[in-house]
Amino acid sequence: MNLLAKLKETSISVLPVMLIVVLLSVTVVPMEKMALAQFCASGVFLILGLTLFLLGVDLGIQPIGERAGAELTKKRNLPLLVAVAFVIGFLVTIAEPDIQVFGDQVKSVFPAINKLGFVMVIALGVGIFIMVGLLRTILNISLKITMLVSYVIMLAISFFIDSSFFGIAFDSGGATTGPMTVPFIMALGIGVCAVRSGSKDGFGLTGVTSVGPVFAVLLYGLICSKLGLLSNEVHEAAEQAAMEPALGTDFFALYRAEFTEVVKEASISILPIIFLFVVFQLSLLKMTKRQCFRIVIGLIYSYIGLIIFLLGVKAGFMQAGQTIGEFLGMKAFEAGGWWMVLLICTGLVLGAIVVCAEPAVWVLTVQVEQASGGAIKRKLMLVFLAVGTALAIALSLLRGVIGFPLKYILFPGYAIALFLMIFSPNLFTGIAFDSGGVASGPLTSTFILSFTLGAANCNGNGNDAFGVIALVAMMPIIAIQLLGIIFKKKIALNNAEKKEAH
Repeated sequence: MNLLAKLKETSISVLPVMLIVVLLSVTVVPMEKMALAQFCASGVFLILGLTLFLLGVDLGIQPIGERAGAELTKKRNLPLLVAVAFVIGFLVTIAEPDIQVFGDQVKSVFPAINKLGFVMVIALGVGIFIMVGLLRTILNISLKITMLVSYVIMLAISFFIDSSFFGIAFDSGGATTGPMTVPFIMALGIGVCAVRSGSKDGFGLTGVTSVGPVFAVLLYGLICSKLGLLSNEVHEAAEQAAMEPALGTDFFALYRAEFTEVVKEASISILPIIFLFVVFQLSLLKMTKRQCFRIVIGLIYSYIGLIIFLLGVKAGFMQAGQTIGEFLGMKAFEAGGWWMVLLICTGLVLGAIVVCAEPAVWVLTVQVEQASGGAIKRKLMLVFLAVGTALAIALSLLRGVIGFPLKYILFPGYAIALFLMIFSPNLFTGIAFDSGGVASGPLTSTFILSFTLGAANCNGNGNDAFGVIALVAMMPIIAIQLLGIIFKKKIALNNAEKKEAH
């Protein structure tokens, strides 16, 4: 039954995007039949892979985090808790499928960047800021102050980063919080809040953790810039290669070509989790044979699912997104008019569909409705998230075609988000920054980024596409805090009416 529920979740996530691509390919975007068939097959691979992967997370990976969090909490040893939290954050991020795909996207534009090194830098940022987030909760430091200080420092550093790497740095924060990382973060947060009896500070840990990768990649970008790894000469060839579709006449050619590399990547991803499980079992958990068997089965499901997912992503799904993006972007760039309207409208529709279909978003909205005692309706929250995400993707596509700097959107956007914290209730601020993390899921890191990369190629500067994940992560922060302000005013108005009635 759980398998069927996961299959339904992933199908709802992927099928609407597949439908849009098929509709575009048979109407305005000329797409080869072989390419369309590979895309459809890859979409099925995505559904099956994500289903098995998420089932494995529920069976094996999430219980490791929950049990470890519970046992560490019982020990009431703060240094041990934060040290283990760092290790968990570091290792789980390496296993995150969204980060693996994102690393490939970055390397496609900057071939001099070492993918494993890039992923390790992101993982380091996650590990450090999980510690920061947990310490914030334990020491009862305001989330608003934490986020304000973090974002002010982060935006200050970004002034010195190479503009070509700016979007990548901010995208890394959204790409990190995927189906592997979020359950661990939530499990650790629940464990710490359990120690602080009566604490209502459960939201916000995902938002704090999302800051870490941005910090780490900004510093990494500064180093790469000094070494000359971000120069135009280095990544010009990659951009030219990206313009050439990797589609052959043999239907299975792409799958065969990618299979060995995918198995290697999946193995690198899952081995840290296995290591974590073995160490925890021997030193901390002491689970029964039956419990261990269940976790091993979960790890096997996750491994097989990850292979199928990555194979689908690399062997047709991303290529189709880039092909459609290139066609619509070039038409909008050359002809403008209704082609530009079509490109922007496609972005709006994709944004609304992707966020509403994202399983992590559904989980969060349910948690919010429960935490607020039903005062915050999940449907209303979904509307705010959908509008924010749709605008983010539309803005990214417009930027990809016109080519204006990402800082023109991100700086004012985060300034507004930080300003709204003054008026937004604490609960909504935590929910808002968590929403920014979970809104940018697997489809954003795969299809949406590829689609935007294709559109940005129209002006010969593919790295203009980077920033779409950052905008998808930023818009919900603004939208949910606005919802919180409206909610606060509504409560105040109701209270005033009750006083007048008495």
